[in-house]
Amino acid sequence: MLLLYITAAFISLILGFPRRIPIGGIFDSDEMIQRAFKISIKAVNKNITASENAMGVLLTSRTEKINKNAFRVAKIACKLVNSRIAGIFGPQDKLTANYVQSMCDTLDIPYIAARWDSKSKHSNGINLYPHPNMLSTVFHDLIKEYKWQKYAILYDNTDGLIRISRLLKLPGGCTISAMAFHLGSGPNFRQTIKEVKISDYRNIIIDCSHDILSSVLKQAQQVGILSEKYRVIVTSLDLQTLDLEPYQYSGVNLTGVRLINPQSPIVQRILQSRSLNWNLTNGSHLKVEPALAYDAVQLFASGYARLRDSVEGNLKKLFCNGTEVWGHGSSLSNYMRNEQINGLSGMIKFDTAGFRTEFQLDIVHLGYQGLRKIGTWETNVGIQWDPRHRIPEVNDEKSLRDKHFLVMISLTEPYGMLKQSISITVGNDRYEGFAIDIIQEMSKILGFNYTFEVQADNVYGSLNKTTGQWNGMLGRIIAGTADLAITDLTITAERQNAVDFTSPFMNLGISVLYRKPTAVRLSLLSFLGPFSVDVWVHLIVAYIVVSMLLFVIGKLCPTEWTNPYPCIREPEVLETPFTLMDTPFFVIGALLKGSTGFAPVGISTRTLTVSWWFFNLIIGSTYVANLAAALATKSVAWPFQKAENLAYQQKIKYGAKKNGSTLSFFKDSSHEAYNIMYSYMMDHADEVLIEKIEDGVRKVQQENYAYLIESTSIEYIKQRKCNVTQVGGLLDAKSYGIAMKKDAPYRTDFSGAILKLQENGIINELQYKWWKQKRGGNECEEKIKVQVKALNFEDVSGVFLIMISGVMLSWLFAGWSFLWNVRNLATRYKVSYKDQIVEELKFLAKCSSKKMVKKKRDISRDD
Repeated sequence: MLLLYITAAFISLILGFPRRIPIGGIFDSDEMIQRAFKISIKAVNKNITASENAMGVLLTSRTEKINKNAFRVAKIACKLVNSRIAGIFGPQDKLTANYVQSMCDTLDIPYIAARWDSKSKHSNGINLYPHPNMLSTVFHDLIKEYKWQKYAILYDNTDGLIRISRLLKLPGGCTISAMAFHLGSGPNFRQTIKEVKISDYRNIIIDCSHDILSSVLKQAQQVGILSEKYRVIVTSLDLQTLDLEPYQYSGVNLTGVRLINPQSPIVQRILQSRSLNWNLTNGSHLKVEPALAYDAVQLFASGYARLRDSVEGNLKKLFCNGTEVWGHGSSLSNYMRNEQINGLSGMIKFDTAGFRTEFQLDIVHLGYQGLRKIGTWETNVGIQWDPRHRIPEVNDEKSLRDKHFLVMISLTEPYGMLKQSISITVGNDRYEGFAIDIIQEMSKILGFNYTFEVQADNVYGSLNKTTGQWNGMLGRIIAGTADLAITDLTITAERQNAVDFTSPFMNLGISVLYRKPTAVRLSLLSFLGPFSVDVWVHLIVAYIVVSMLLFVIGKLCPTEWTNPYPCIREPEVLETPFTLMDTPFFVIGALLKGSTGFAPVGISTRTLTVSWWFFNLIIGSTYVANLAAALATKSVAWPFQKAENLAYQQKIKYGAKKNGSTLSFFKDSSHEAYNIMYSYMMDHADEVLIEKIEDGVRKVQQENYAYLIESTSIEYIKQRKCNVTQVGGLLDAKSYGIAMKKDAPYRTDFSGAILKLQENGIINELQYKWWKQKRGGNECEEKIKVQVKALNFEDVSGVFLIMISGVMLSWLFAGWSFLWNVRNLATRYKVSYKDQIVEELKFLAKCSSKKMVKKKRDISRDD
């Protein structure tokens, strides 16, 4: 029995389907598709399946990478069918896919695709990508819902042309006028997009591959058709995988569709499974084709399970040049077509031709919070809008989100500058700066779209008294050829009569830019600077007093009298080191940290010496520290202290920007000094009035010239030009604002946005960014210098107190030791105490450094 069982099992193994079913995969450029294919096989083997039928099925993958070489593709496909596979998935390229599919049809092997394909059915082919006709129906329904009568279509290749031709031929349309525009080969699509803009179509359909969609959208924004005036439908099913943040606040009404719902429980369960390792943060980053590759393997496993349960068969080794076919491929294909599973791309259901005609798409809309689902489209049902969604209508008067502004800027650092980039930039991406960032931040709040344009002559705007006409940026705004102007544009009364300004985004004043003055040369006696005169006087007095006291105490202290001849035990003479010459040297040596060669021995002299040493420690350290700081902080010689001083001198030239608000300030001022300065500047206009700030800075650096300019510009220049600085304070108070046409209805909105940016601290952050960080900021940032002044006697009086305390103690010790020594001598030599004191004082008065040793009286001999 055992032998029969083993024999039956062996025969079953040979004639039946193997335990692990191999499935082939041919992949070209997109590695994520191949990864999703392998992840799905892993999921099937771990029983993480979309169908209960596939439970227990084991798959193995045999994958190959290909290029567009037809000979190599044919060789790889033949290699796969020769290895006993039950089906082939891929590739995505149209030409190579057609060859592989034809081969599979010939050899009766199921072919599974996940790409857009407009061709008719193949006998064993199954395509998980939504059918082209049904996709065209989706966008046709959207056009009807939006009531588009005129629209333009942007397409990129032949497939796109086929798609839009189907769209235009659909019945029941409300189209009055439609025009197709070919984007071209790229990478520059702006010319075609400009043609769309010129043609005055406000409704646009963008049908292009995902590979170029990001560039098309970016360039469309640069040209100006992603704004509040336009409605855009994007046909790509991978729209949600793009970074759409740059367009969220543009005001454009952008609609798209998606096949993959990131909030679907199935999508979240599969992507968050730790054993599958997708490395995706959420479903919005999963493209359609990798998702379909995953679903394709799930569908194959489910169909194969039904085939295995229905028929007995095996896998065959086939040859491309042979006549033998598998024989079970058609059955397996039919089982897969009859399956209905829920995968990453939703419900998967096929018609008899192997096309996916029944599916559901989410309709998404780009708003300020990103893409949001606003409805669904289902086969035989059509569009069902979210109850909270209202189809937007064009209303140019109600919201700035429906506005596009032409913003005038100037190439003035740091307000507007050409971006430093290794790649070529166009449109708004060409510019950066403080004013550029302010407009960008305001657009996020208000939702308007904008295009920057540089004022060619860099003139902000002034009134011609003769013609009554304004020039520069303000002239463009008054004429209606520009909407806004933002730069270092000063709000003045004259300008406010012609245009409106927003609330100020920066406050400032006029000051003087001048080169840094030279440092004052130090005098020969500058080393005396750390102490004031009274400290030096007290220090000299302390030195004299301590020298005298140490000399006297050295005489009084008996232990300071020593034997000059150590070999003689009973010397006749004693000496002390505290002589009239050595004592001052000893005191000054301690003061100057020098060695003197001897040290005090007695308690009194040591007490005085220690107090003097401590006094010197503090005094010396204080002097050295204060001297170092004083020498490091060199004073400078200022040729003038404030702007008014310039009016009453002839050595320094001074001027301002020609036809600027600074010159107007001096013109309208009633202050005498300013009137003199204005007359001087007008009399020497060719020499001192400057066209550009850069020219003024250069003139300051190279000549004896003072440039009158706004304080914010001075602060910016100081960070980058280390040899210039600001002299004096502010002459006035003024502000910068955004200029717009008189009585513009959106002035209040812009002013409110500026106030919000100020309250949130964004204006300050941007100012710090462009003044202190970008373009060489902080190059000339100096360390804070400590201003050092001479010390007064009160600052060091405590040191003198300690020294005086030491003097007093030394006197106490000296007196006590002197009197005790007199008492001992009087007792030893049997003389009166009074006589001995008189004798010692007489000797002290002689100031001698040698002392005769008194012999002890022999009492017996006297008797």
